[in-house]
Amino acid sequence: MPTKTNSKAKEKNEKLIGVVTHYFDKIGVAALKLKAPLAVGDRILFRSNLGDLFEQEVTSIQIEHQSVQKAKKGDEVGIKVDQKVHDGNEVYLVE
Repeated sequence: MPTKTNSKAKEKNEKLIGVVTHYFDKIGVAALKLKAPLAVGDRILFRSNLGDLFEQEVTSIQIEHQSVQKAKKGDEVGIKVDQKVHDGNEVYLVE
């Protein structure tokens, strides 16, 4: 049987792209301060100081209540999140 080389399949490339600055509980939205670009369709991972929280696909991004397809470094954005997050949680782009 041929051996499988799944070094790439098991490894996830993660890049810190932002930090949660606020969580809006009633609408399930996290406010993020971006350190790198983010686009609708990107896969992101939320992490606390205790470890990984959850991973999700970005389905919408808003800047000043206007929907956008992508945001750049330095932007403050709101994104819909699947689970509760906390101020200070780090956000990583998963490739």
